[in-house]
Amino acid sequence: MVRFFEINSKGQGITLTDEPQLDPRRHAYREDLAAKSLEGRVQAPRFVEGQRYQVCAMRTPVRRRPQPQAALDTEALMGEQLTVYDEVEGWAWGQLDRDGYVGYLPAADLSCDVLEATHWVRAVLALVYSAPSALAAPVQHLSFNSLVTVIGESGDFAKLASGGFIGKRHISALNLVDPDYVGMAQRFIGLPYLYGGKSALGLDCSALVQNVLQAANYSAPRDSDMQAAEIGSKIDVGPDLQGLIRGDLVFWPGHVGIMTSPTMIVHASATMMEVTLEPVHDVAKRSRKGGPIVASVTRLPIS
Repeated sequence: MVRFFEINSKGQGITLTDEPQLDPRRHAYREDLAAKSLEGRVQAPRFVEGQRYQVCAMRTPVRRRPQPQAALDTEALMGEQLTVYDEVEGWAWGQLDRDGYVGYLPAADLSCDVLEATHWVRAVLALVYSAPSALAAPVQHLSFNSLVTVIGESGDFAKLASGGFIGKRHISALNLVDPDYVGMAQRFIGLPYLYGGKSALGLDCSALVQNVLQAANYSAPRDSDMQAAEIGSKIDVGPDLQGLIRGDLVFWPGHVGIMTSPTMIVHASATMMEVTLEPVHDVAKRSRKGGPIVASVTRLPIS
């Protein structure tokens, strides 16, 4: 998924320095204000330090403008921390800690009572119960890679600071990672496709890649153009796509998938409207858009 903020010929009123234009997806600046950390790099009428917040909803949208109908750029999951620089009519404009993404989030989904996470959700989808029993009423669900703070244990359940109990098998301590990102990606097969989504209720191609790489302790940016530019080492494959191995990331214009074998790829497909496993040649026929068979292939040191 490739997404860009529109900037007019005058940079929306902000004059940049001689360094390359800062990507507004990962730098908090607007025509009327900017993050204090950008002072000296952009010119703005006002620079602010911002305030620390944490996502307290199961998931929350990050939109391009402070409107419920605005484009969904990404989502933030339970427990993610961010810096908020401005609030307007129920929307908080801020920057996520995890991947640096900037956008507007519903202020009601944020809390200024920030708790340091102790665990991450390893299940694709996990229920939080009202009591430490599988027979208790569920009170919410949490998606893969959500962050939680455990304050106690009761049998097979962990007690959460945010309320409720979650199965201990569904979470892992922050220092415990799963290097098999390919295997993790295959667990998402069948989940619905949602452009901009990154939860078990719907996600896009680059969110799938980001989620599983983060769980493997490999820092991954949000969008596919960022991932193609910043992740791994470039691998040269010919028009027959020989030489691909399990774990390779294959990119097309606006799309990315993960090789599960030399011939099969798992990806969140807008065509199939779900996460699916397909022959890579079939995906290439649909995705190349008149260009080369693939745009690029990268190989990670942990593949």
